[in-house]
Amino acid sequence: MSEPLVIVFPIYQGVTQLDFTGPLQFLRHMPGAEIVVASVGGADISAEGLHFTQLQKLEEVTRCDVLCVPGGAGCTQALENDAFMSQIRRLGLDARYLTSVCTGSLILAAAGLLQGKRAACHWSMRESLALFGALPSHARVERDGNVISGGGVTAGIDFALALIAELHDEETAQMIQLYLEYAPAPPFQGGTPELAPAHVLARVQAQMADSLRQRRALVAQIAARG
Repeated sequence: MSEPLVIVFPIYQGVTQLDFTGPLQFLRHMPGAEIVVASVGGADISAEGLHFTQLQKLEEVTRCDVLCVPGGAGCTQALENDAFMSQIRRLGLDARYLTSVCTGSLILAAAGLLQGKRAACHWSMRESLALFGALPSHARVERDGNVISGGGVTAGIDFALALIAELHDEETAQMIQLYLEYAPAPPFQGGTPELAPAHVLARVQAQMADSLRQRRALVAQIAARG
């Protein structure tokens, strides 16, 4: 019997839950997949009002075929967590595929795993990828060799389907898409800065301005430390 295909989601305090629960919902239906959700020390994780318990210890995960790093407001704090980042490097160096959703690509990049690689990210932090030698991509799902990344939050579902097609085939991905009735038809066109009405974009940018300024500055400091 062949070994299962191990997909590891390393999570941390302040992770955006949909960044990993969205892809997880699709990937768990993939034949032969073993899903591992882990944190440093197996600690409970709080994420946007949800609490994840009984997690595996990240440092005890011996291998993974796919490392999938989610993003979130806690991403910048995760970048400063040496215990977390050392495990990302360890697992990433031997993974068949390096993958991410949203600002999870910043974590991969800061771990030194995306040098010269194109990667997607949430639009608000996308350009910070360049501080770590990665190439920011505006794609909803970006593929560069064994690096497959999704843009912000909901792009994680599109990413998961692309990954399933890569690991199996398009028909398997389409079957899972049908089973989960993924047929997006948003009531508004405006999920990216390019599509959003100007006044909506301006309000969102104003609301995010202070936190983004702080996050970008912290990421720049981390990058400068090398």
